[in-house]
Amino acid sequence: MIKIKENNKDVNEFNYLYEEVGWGAYSYECSKKALDNTLYSISIHDEDKVIGFGRLIGDGICFIYIHDVMVVPSFQSQGIGSMIMNKLLEKVKESTGLEPVLAND
Repeated sequence: MIKIKENNKDVNEFNYLYEEVGWGAYSYECSKKALDNTLYSISIHDEDKVIGFGRLIGDGICFIYIHDVMVVPSFQSQGIGSMIMNKLLEKVKESTGLEPVLAND
């Protein structure tokens, strides 16, 4: 059963995902500070195991960036990444009242 958690600041889960997608985890302290300074995040869980994550960083007004969108490889190509992106884009619109501008636009 898939569950969505907002603003999850579990450093161990964050570092686990960094390792799983091949990016290599930061130190616990660095990851904790990054999560503490995140504007908004979403994590996806299959039962009690984290399988995906994405976050928004920026000033919350003029500049909001989607960052660290990660999905465990065995769960990729199942719509998890799209679920994360859609939720993050909804949050940008909610926060700013504007349609998000994508970098490729």
